[in-house]
Amino acid sequence: MALMVYASAKPFSLPTLVAAQSCFRARKPARVMRSTSSHMAEGSSSKLKEFPHLSSSQRALMADLINAIEDRFEDRLLPCTLPPDVEYYQNQSGTSEGALLIRSGSPDSSINFILASWLHSQLPTGASLNIASLSAYLRPSTDAPNFLIEFIQISPTSLILILDLPPRKDPVLNPDYLQSFYEDTRLDTYRKTIEELPETRPYVMSSLFFRSLVSPTSIISRIDTESGGPERMEEIIKNHVGPIARDVVRVWVDECACKEREVGMMERVELEKRDKLVKKKTIDIDLGSSLPRLFGQEVADRVVAAIQRVFDEA
Repeated sequence: MALMVYASAKPFSLPTLVAAQSCFRARKPARVMRSTSSHMAEGSSSKLKEFPHLSSSQRALMADLINAIEDRFEDRLLPCTLPPDVEYYQNQSGTSEGALLIRSGSPDSSINFILASWLHSQLPTGASLNIASLSAYLRPSTDAPNFLIEFIQISPTSLILILDLPPRKDPVLNPDYLQSFYEDTRLDTYRKTIEELPETRPYVMSSLFFRSLVSPTSIISRIDTESGGPERMEEIIKNHVGPIARDVVRVWVDECACKEREVGMMERVELEKRDKLVKKKTIDIDLGSSLPRLFGQEVADRVVAAIQRVFDEA
């Protein structure tokens, strides 16, 4: 889902891309605060984790979140098997470049796969588009929510933030689901904290399909710091967005990815069907139409085909 978000969140006219009993052997706290210079887990793309076009606070946050999931699951995440020209790719002119990391879960893991990406493009207006995202998908053996965070930035003082645990079943028909994952975890307090900042306001996605996927506690905000400059944006990411995102990924790991859920066979079939539809929309709505405009058809076909293979095998 993360890769299709930007297609429905266009703040300007140029069409672009967004781009088990236990889930670990020995329970231990996630090392979310680990330095970005620490040793990278096997299977991680070093080019991806460089996040070269993000600010220092954004770069540290994205690397921390990826490390938190990789550290917690350790050998239950398989190495990335993407071709080198999909792990990092660019258009012929060098004005657009991107990096991608996909790690599938091992058969005994509740994780289907994690997908992280960044994209940088020089726009005809002279501005630069920078997108960074991380999403984690769970298997139909659990009905727990997935995880999503995304930054969409076209200037040092303007940013769209998306942070959510997208539900995988209807909370209205399943009030215990709403209680367990969204009320007991107090996720709505994080949304309120972000929206109370004077520089933020809610951002409404144009895509009705996307709006149907997010949770009632989702953070979808536009942050504008023109008066305070890039320094204020860094302060907000470091002191407000960063701590909240790290807490949310802890909630996802502890309460979603690492807790058993009793899922019947019929329910598994419905979950698998729903998950496949979300992945299909990711390809159809966003990647197939947006990637060619930025990277050309040949590069786009190569990247989309590699992602499609992972989706098909997951």
